[in-house]
Amino acid sequence: MGKTKALTGALLTAAMLTVAGCSGGGAASGETAAAPANPNEASGEIKVLTHRTDLVQNGTLKGYAAAFNKIYPKVKVKFEGITDYEGEVKIRMNTKAYGDVLMIPAAVAKKDYPKFFAPLGPTAELSEKYRFSDKTEVGGKVYGIAQFGTANGFVYNKTLWKKAGITEWPKTPQEFTAALKAIAEKTDAVPYYTNFKDGWPMVQWTSNVGSVTCDAKAADKLAGPVSPWKPGGELHTIDTLLHDIVKQGLAEKDPTTTNWETSKALLAEGGIGAMMLGSWSITQMQAAAKEAGGSAADIGFMPFPVQRDGKFCATLVSDYQQAVSAYSENKTAARAWIDWFTEKSGYSEREGAVPAVKSAPLSATLKDYVDNDVTLMERSEAETATVNDIDNAAEIGLNKPDYRQKLIDTARGAQKGSLQDFFADLDKRWDEAARTAGS
Repeated sequence: MGKTKALTGALLTAAMLTVAGCSGGGAASGETAAAPANPNEASGEIKVLTHRTDLVQNGTLKGYAAAFNKIYPKVKVKFEGITDYEGEVKIRMNTKAYGDVLMIPAAVAKKDYPKFFAPLGPTAELSEKYRFSDKTEVGGKVYGIAQFGTANGFVYNKTLWKKAGITEWPKTPQEFTAALKAIAEKTDAVPYYTNFKDGWPMVQWTSNVGSVTCDAKAADKLAGPVSPWKPGGELHTIDTLLHDIVKQGLAEKDPTTTNWETSKALLAEGGIGAMMLGSWSITQMQAAAKEAGGSAADIGFMPFPVQRDGKFCATLVSDYQQAVSAYSENKTAARAWIDWFTEKSGYSEREGAVPAVKSAPLSATLKDYVDNDVTLMERSEAETATVNDIDNAAEIGLNKPDYRQKLIDTARGAQKGSLQDFFADLDKRWDEAARTAGS
């Protein structure tokens, strides 16, 4: 598996919702996985489960372990890369044998974290140091620390946009579609690429909730019969833009034939104008640009085209959170690995991501956001469990590609119905589920 595909699970976790599931393999002790006071207190062998099979295969993680061992010589770190990470780990968690350190699968309901993972410390303490700590908080304790975070926006080819005469970021959805029209008229490129067939990149649109109104608590406000797709609602604005792009013929001709791997090279070469993705994608596009004989400077990243008080906003969402198994026999060593990997390894910088450590500088990949004073907001997760319940009961799937694939099919005429009817159906299902699921 390549690095790109391996990020699928990360995106699903970074998206708004998780799926309930899993039964435990016996009662957990609740013992805190405390950080060692000094390196010699950490010893034993730990197994680290990861979705990054590419980093296992190319030896990158082995290199990290060697650096870790310079500080913690008594700990032996073994890695297991899992291709179908979500599916396989969910099954393993019906036993007690699911490694010492693992990324928290989306299948585990937040309320069940204490059954499977050791607490890492009180929220009041860890939230001072780390971003996204509320994502894994249960009962005043934190159960996972993010590997990194990702900002949301459109990755685009700067050179192509300039060729089409566009030199400023669009400030409204209408300006965005007008820019795509200019690309269609003045170049041979596909203005926007949906990645419809692979599906998972379409989940990224959900992560814009908060960017539209510059409200870090926007996702929490979905926790009720609030008709999220009504005019003026964030999801109405977000999904209308996707619909209009397709409706106006500004995406690929046949979305059922899209290919994620191919799309990277096409965007890097100027064959695609833009794609909605997280900031994790920037380094991959830059690498593809260099391979095509271009420059990393060809790749840009712009926020969702809405301004609030003259400024753009972008949500920050957590990637996979690393946790210590409640059944690990070497919890201190496991915690030492998580702390070192988060704070000292340089992993988030290498990935061009937003560091989980609040005091760490932003990656150079987000220089455009910094230079243009984009407001970055860490999205609140206070009502995530309730929103999850509503979404599951409504069978909509904000963290799945299906409903946006239907939206695209509606826009291109492959499925009957209007956008208004499509939104009305989503609102009806959401509100009915909210009244029964409870808010």
